[in-house]
Amino acid sequence: MIRRVDWSGLLVAVVIAVPSGALRAQAAADSAAPDMCASCHASLPMERLAGPVTLFADDIHAHQGFGCVDCHGGDPTAPGFASMDPRRGFVGRPVGRQVLQVCGRCHSDAGFMRQYNPGLRVDQVVEYSSSVHGQRLMGQGDTAVATCVSCHPAHQIRPPSDSRSSVAPENVATTCGACHADTVRMQPYGIPTNQLERYQESAHWEALSALGDRSAPTCNDCHGNHGAAPPGVGWVGNVCGQCHSVMADYFATSRHAQVFTAMGIPGCAACHGNHAIARTNDTLLGVGDGAVCVRCHVAGAGGGLVAASMRQAIDSLHASFMLADSLLQTAEQAGMEVSQPQFDLENAQTALLQARTAVHTFVHDSVQRHVDEGLEVTASAITRGHGALDDLRFRRVGLGVSTGVIVLLIGSLVLRIWQLERAS
Repeated sequence: MIRRVDWSGLLVAVVIAVPSGALRAQAAADSAAPDMCASCHASLPMERLAGPVTLFADDIHAHQGFGCVDCHGGDPTAPGFASMDPRRGFVGRPVGRQVLQVCGRCHSDAGFMRQYNPGLRVDQVVEYSSSVHGQRLMGQGDTAVATCVSCHPAHQIRPPSDSRSSVAPENVATTCGACHADTVRMQPYGIPTNQLERYQESAHWEALSALGDRSAPTCNDCHGNHGAAPPGVGWVGNVCGQCHSVMADYFATSRHAQVFTAMGIPGCAACHGNHAIARTNDTLLGVGDGAVCVRCHVAGAGGGLVAASMRQAIDSLHASFMLADSLLQTAEQAGMEVSQPQFDLENAQTALLQARTAVHTFVHDSVQRHVDEGLEVTASAITRGHGALDDLRFRRVGLGVSTGVIVLLIGSLVLRIWQLERAS
């Protein structure tokens, strides 16, 4: 009988086996002496050996007082190659599982990390063991998968709040794409390599890159950080619902949620896609060109009729809102006081937004309820808009008549004065 190995437990045991407190104490003692690692490497002609010295100067670990020995081991006070003697703890360049051990001996020690950042999680290594990357590395010995240094480049690690960081929100997609957009690297796994390209066409990327909205989702918001994995079919609604909570609640109670799960269709992604999520608009609803409903439903029957009726209801409110807004703007520009109906009209815009959101129930009455509320507001605004314009026309006519009478009186007065002057 083959026993299943609990890699996460084994990894934690390995990580804890090297006391980070003792390591830091040794590093503190070493920091008082000259760091031969940096001085020697800085003078080497090979960029791959000299470059890290320059890069590390701006690394967050350097700012906290850590040095080469904390990750690479060895003796920074010894001259030449003696500093890199394995008997002095030298590990050189960590690879594969070794990377997890090196990073984890500090980052998995809550007591140690509390000295520097009490809010930083200390379960990253354990979480990594649950990821697709970790399972392949620890379960199959696949050293080509991502480890800590794949996302947090050695010698130039910065906090996510720093826009230069590889894990700053605006840089995460490029960091993930370094592997996932590489056709050669992904070829053995049969994974598509167009995710980065598609994501950079999305509304999420537009919000993040063009509008500077750092809360807009990027790779790790949907796939996770250290426990990265593709969302399962049943999870997609929960993932999207982190931001789009109202839509997710509507969808969760809909018939589509049950049917999609039973058919193995990933909820939100069925209509909106995954990486290339575009801005939503009313053309997605209904049975016309560009509508997503016709991918499954036939126009003129069943779901197609419901989709068309929801679209018609929303279009009616949108058209009524545009007419009301146009009338009130025309009146305002002419100098009429219409601030109150304009303020009230915002309720119609809210109703329109709610109607579009209620589409995720896939029930016509849920949409129509909000549409009716909005139409009541727009009807009042249209009436008041026409009233303001009628008042404007009345004022203009009155002004014209008054002006004509005044001109006539002035003309008569001038004529009378002229006649009196001639008589004298």
